Amino acid sequence: MEICQLSERFFSAIPLQFNNRLRKSARTPKFLVCSNRVSCFQTGNSGHDSRNRMFILGMGFVGQFFAQELLNDGWVVSGTCTSMKKRNELEQRGFNVILFDANQPEMNTMNSLKSCTHLLVSIPPVMGIGDPMLQHGELLRSTLMDSNLQWLCYLSSTSVYGDCGGACVDEDYPASPTNEMAKLRLAAEQGWLKVAQNVGIKAHVFRLGGIYGPGRSAVDTIIKQEPLSESQKWRVSKQFTSRVHVADISQALKASIHIQLSRRIYNIVDDDPASRKEVFSYALDLVEKRWPSLTKEITSHERDEPFGQKASLRGEKQVSNALMKKELALQLLYPSYKSGLQSIIDQMANPF
Repeated sequence: MEICQLSERFFSAIPLQFNNRLRKSARTPKFLVCSNRVSCFQTGNSGHDSRNRMFILGMGFVGQFFAQELLNDGWVVSGTCTSMKKRNELEQRGFNVILFDANQPEMNTMNSLKSCTHLLVSIPPVMGIGDPMLQHGELLRSTLMDSNLQWLCYLSSTSVYGDCGGACVDEDYPASPTNEMAKLRLAAEQGWLKVAQNVGIKAHVFRLGGIYGPGRSAVDTIIKQEPLSESQKWRVSKQFTSRVHVADISQALKASIHIQLSRRIYNIVDDDPASRKEVFSYALDLVEKRWPSLTKEITSHERDEPFGQKASLRGEKQVSNALMKKELALQLLYPSYKSGLQSIIDQMANPF
């Protein structure tokens, strides 16, 4: 995935917020990677490292994008992944990454949690387990209680609202998940909010719409000529799917760090819920205009076949982002899938 750069105009005038429990240091510390892979911070003799330190549980698509943005802003950033191959790839890109095992809390992870000032939880629940970190609840609470943590955000999903019959839903709409993964998501939301309450810090839950961005979009699926995944097939017949560009997730996270929020839960979606067929049709038009030869062999049957299922309002919802705009003072970079997909294809080199 190619990381694209966010505009700095939104945050250029906002100072970094430091933990009051940390002493300011006169010298700029250096970030080191110790031989045992634990994050270390060289503070010198004049005091503790006062820079913001983000730990990202789950360096996936969103986590990597957000990490790159923070690094560009001078933060110290570390995180976790679940495979050696991915860790090697991320370390080659300059990230400090710890291998994470859902069944065994690594002390490296716990040590990193102690030293971080900010924590982003971007790991999905595991069937039969739930949230991988919350299953070690007592150890997690004791670790964070003895930490410098001042901000916590859990990335959830709008799937927790369940079957809404096409209704418009905001953050006050009762969550009633219908599938097992969505139920685990809701339990994880409640679990992380409770941990934060016990530790004595404010925490936020971001309920994300369908995530897309460079390397992960309808445009990329068409260019790679990949079949739809099972989750994509499940969404094919939906009239409304709320989406959000990864760059807008990143700026929402930044805003929540700098702005005192009155609520705990926010919907993070764009302004334009639309059917998957509509989005793919628009993406196909973009690809055809840019690279006509790439799609010339796609027949009309192949274009329409994945979308032949009858539309139904069951399980659908139009998710409101009014609270996000009001309290996060957010102006979406990509308010519609159209502007988002156009930006993705504009950044692409020749795919051949």
